[in-house]
Amino acid sequence: MLRRLDDGLWVIDHAFKMPGGIQIGTRTTLIRLSDGNLFAHALGPADDGDHGEIAKLGNVTQLVAPNLYHNEFVTDWVSRYEGAACYAPPGFEAKVKGLEYTTLTSEAPAAWAGDLEQVFVEGAPALEETVFYHPATRTLLLTDLCFNIMHSDSFITRLVMRVMGGYGHFGPSRLAKSFMKDKEAIKRGIERILEWDFDRVTVTHGEVLETNGHAMLKQAYAWLLD
Repeated sequence: MLRRLDDGLWVIDHAFKMPGGIQIGTRTTLIRLSDGNLFAHALGPADDGDHGEIAKLGNVTQLVAPNLYHNEFVTDWVSRYEGAACYAPPGFEAKVKGLEYTTLTSEAPAAWAGDLEQVFVEGAPALEETVFYHPATRTLLLTDLCFNIMHSDSFITRLVMRVMGGYGHFGPSRLAKSFMKDKEAIKRGIERILEWDFDRVTVTHGEVLETNGHAMLKQAYAWLLD
């Protein structure tokens, strides 16, 4: 279901299961750019109803796969929005064969340079996540660098996510931490992100943090920053 969070900012919350029936959900974030077109982040399993609601907002011209793990539904969106530009992390061709895309870096492309800022977080080669900031709504867009799964009706989900350190709190899971091979590089990325004046944080797995996001991110990565 499409939800409006702020002026020019919407999310779609999707049902999504990992292998074993672990219900972590996923979230697509949509931002209206200055040219009136839409930027779509973390492309999830949208259905015809979702796309119909999106069409009421405007034309999707920018499709973003923010890390290597959010690859499953990219081709669905590319097929749906012919002519839209696709952006993905380095090495994405190994995940999605034959996809034409522009590699994400810490420099925003011209298409959204006046609307969004970004940091490519180095040091986790299995993840290769780019984090985005929308100054107009003071919103940070995270993908797998933090989870915020606070409740689940599924016992197996609660069990597995607790073991993974990704349940009941905002922060990186143990799996995400295991990807962080160069802690100094990760630290530099987090420090750059904390230079932004964000309050809200959207995550792809769990609840949106509507306020106090800056302090919460700093606390979540205190183990690395201290």
